[in-house]
Amino acid sequence: MQLLVFLGLRPELKVKVLGIDCGSEITGYGVVEQFDHNHLRCLAAGAIRLSSREPLSTRLAKVFQELNEIIAQHQPTEVAIEDVFYAANVKSALKLGHVRGVAMLAASSAHLVVAEYAPLAIKSAVVGYGRAEKSQIQAMVTHLLHLKTVPEPPDVADALAIAICHLHTAATLARQHAASRHS
Repeated sequence: MQLLVFLGLRPELKVKVLGIDCGSEITGYGVVEQFDHNHLRCLAAGAIRLSSREPLSTRLAKVFQELNEIIAQHQPTEVAIEDVFYAANVKSALKLGHVRGVAMLAASSAHLVVAEYAPLAIKSAVVGYGRAEKSQIQAMVTHLLHLKTVPEPPDVADALAIAICHLHTAATLARQHAASRHS
């Protein structure tokens, strides 16, 4: 790769991020590819729907199995999820924690590192405002990824936003690292 850069040729750089929006009823996912530093493309997006009538262990197994299939099919290079946030309902927070753990296990089982981002950081990176509404996130994700339709349910847009946040954050950190090496 250094030889290509030396010769003035830039290889096409590709990074694929699997964004996961964990939920006890709907877990959204989105695979976003970044190439040539600033072009984004949605490769896959969807929702893993869970029935509250099924035992928690069955729901967790379904999340694990489907995330494993998504990882195997799309071969992401990185995974990003939303960090833990304050929840008023302890029982809901515990269920969400279980789903997050399963998502992290699926990623680590595939030897992928998981980056975690606070909800405010995700909204700021995608919309420019940390208190953005769901509809604003959906609209901006649709715009940034040049999608023909708005991602539904909102959990899917949130997962895509998490992936975009990770790509923007990684690009900023890489620029800072490069600048510090040259100073």
